[in-house]
Amino acid sequence: MIDVVIAGGGPTGLVLAGELRLHGVSVVVLEREREPTEVVRALGLHARSIEVLDQRGIAERFLDAGQTHPLAGFFAGIERPAPRRLGTKYPVVLGLPQPHVERLLTEHAVQAGAEIRRGSTLTAFSQDDDGVAVGLADGTSLRARYLVGCDGGRSTVRKLAGIGFPGEPTRVETLLGEMEIGVPWEEAMPVVLEVRKTQKRFGIGPIGGSATYRVVVPADGVNPDRSVMPTLDDFREQLRRVAGTDFGVHSARWLSRFGDATRQAERYRSGRVFLAGDAAHVHPPTGGQGLNLGVQDAFNLGWKLAAAVRGWAPPGLLDTYEAERHPVAEEVLDNTRAQIELMKVEPGPQAVRRLLTELVRFEEVNRYLVEKIIAVSIRYDFGSENDLVGRRIDDLALERGGLYERMRAGRGILLDQSGSLSAGGWADRVDHLVEVSEDLDAPAVLLRPDGHVAWAGEDQEGLEAELTRWFGTAC
Repeated sequence: MIDVVIAGGGPTGLVLAGELRLHGVSVVVLEREREPTEVVRALGLHARSIEVLDQRGIAERFLDAGQTHPLAGFFAGIERPAPRRLGTKYPVVLGLPQPHVERLLTEHAVQAGAEIRRGSTLTAFSQDDDGVAVGLADGTSLRARYLVGCDGGRSTVRKLAGIGFPGEPTRVETLLGEMEIGVPWEEAMPVVLEVRKTQKRFGIGPIGGSATYRVVVPADGVNPDRSVMPTLDDFREQLRRVAGTDFGVHSARWLSRFGDATRQAERYRSGRVFLAGDAAHVHPPTGGQGLNLGVQDAFNLGWKLAAAVRGWAPPGLLDTYEAERHPVAEEVLDNTRAQIELMKVEPGPQAVRRLLTELVRFEEVNRYLVEKIIAVSIRYDFGSENDLVGRRIDDLALERGGLYERMRAGRGILLDQSGSLSAGGWADRVDHLVEVSEDLDAPAVLLRPDGHVAWAGEDQEGLEAELTRWFGTAC
């Protein structure tokens, strides 16, 4: 029996596969596409996602392949310099198109031992008390302990599980593609900048110094058939309507469309079946949060699912996945709804936009909005009055290197500045680091494998209660 079958080989599924393999869990990833796509659905990674990669020792691969950009103008395109002291070692946006992100995540998952089956489509499943039987389009089947649907907004897993997907349908549609333009960029750029002053859903920009440009332009209404891709003539027509010129676009590499549908799964779990990424939530791409939200779903679920497979998960641990990640996605849905409204050209939304533009001049407002986008302000509710508990932790400077270097194995960590505590009964799941950090304002902290603080304090009894809560019974 396979431990975990993952439906969907995008960023969410690949991160989850890597996390599970870190704990020796057997994984099969089913990806319906035979070849990697060239369609660029997302353009890069935010701070929290880079931190996640760093905690597993692979961030440099992504940083070397991409280009970092300052954190400015990422809330509805309102221009404002990034706030100071964001509390992350990565106060940037990493520009790296999704196909490149997927390639690097695939390499990591395969190196870790995950099996990825391309051209393999899940068509059915049934579950019992011991596992899940997965049926494939070619007539074969698999048996697994758990199934995770990372198969996108039209998730087959979600539909077969009977999980509702309430929300709002697409009301605003945008065309997106990569193509060449027929005029010099020096001539096109002033026109683009002028149109962008009022139409934030429009943009043209060169891709990596090549002759190809990424083109984004509002569509003419909403196409009821989401499977029908736009044509180059559709782009030409809309460019002339919005910018007064079609820029001589030609030689398209790929063309696509996206809407502002906003939906969230009613629940993230049905027995031994889980949802993550776009299968659990869809929203407009404003702020570039979709890929990052899915990556962070996987990082939250991975160690918990591994704990269940390995037999040490405490009661209710798997249920904390939905309890923690559902509210996070709710907030992302809300902020993307707000951003879409702020990007409309009607007088009302424009008036609100001008007001918010004034407000973000205040440092704390600017910080609040930016931290929402880059996901460094997330605090899970663990029922503690200590503000540190539930938050993710930055890469603290320790006496011997950085904290993230110590998190590569995906285990819990007791960072003990006093040296008076013990996690001996959980030594097979938790590392005890007796080190001092000037950056940590607590005698000791207990970190989960995903880098969130599970406990902070100095009393052994309180520590053991939280060790039991998150890491099961002591040996």
